[in-house]
Amino acid sequence: MGAVTSSSPSSPSPSPSASASASAAKAGHARHAPKQDRSRATRQRLLEAAVACLAEHGWAGSTVSVVAERAGVSRGAAQHHFPTREDLFTGAVEYVAEERSAALRALPVQGRAEVVAALVDLYTGPLFRAALQLWVAASNEPQLRPRVTELEARVGRETHRIAVELLGADESRPGARETVQGLLDMARGLGLANLLTDDTARRARVVAQWATLVEEGLG
Repeated sequence: MGAVTSSSPSSPSPSPSASASASAAKAGHARHAPKQDRSRATRQRLLEAAVACLAEHGWAGSTVSVVAERAGVSRGAAQHHFPTREDLFTGAVEYVAEERSAALRALPVQGRAEVVAALVDLYTGPLFRAALQLWVAASNEPQLRPRVTELEARVGRETHRIAVELLGADESRPGARETVQGLLDMARGLGLANLLTDDTARRARVVAQWATLVEEGLG
């Protein structure tokens, strides 16, 4: 009697309805991803436009409509991402803070003199100019002041932390913390001086002297 061979059961074919559901899910995901990408891109354009408007026109000249037009989006789209003017510009300064921190973290550590110069560059560029405009507005806008105060306190702590790391400062040494904070205060002051006139030549000499002081202060 010959051996009986049994074939292994074949896998059941997916039903037409299951195949259709899987295809629809894939198509839905494909549509959803570009939509998210477009939303992120719109938000990014609005933040960049808000920063540019603040730096160029100040708080008074920077309305949601002006920013939306500069970003190339409708006012409705702008308000979808940022329901109020305060939301938009607080978001813009938070974006500025993130950009400043990212620029600091990306600095190659080549020596304290280079770090000092890079810190000053951050405070004399357009990002700081935009943040300054919001500070001025916050001093006169009760709704804006607590949000900007809290944000700037956080930015200040982060900037100080990154500066300590880049400078290799040992804050357990007497005077080290004050040396780093003095450097940041000096950089902020140079940023203010640069608002009205091009202070490049004088600033270069001041920065060189501060690099020497920082080296001596941190050991």
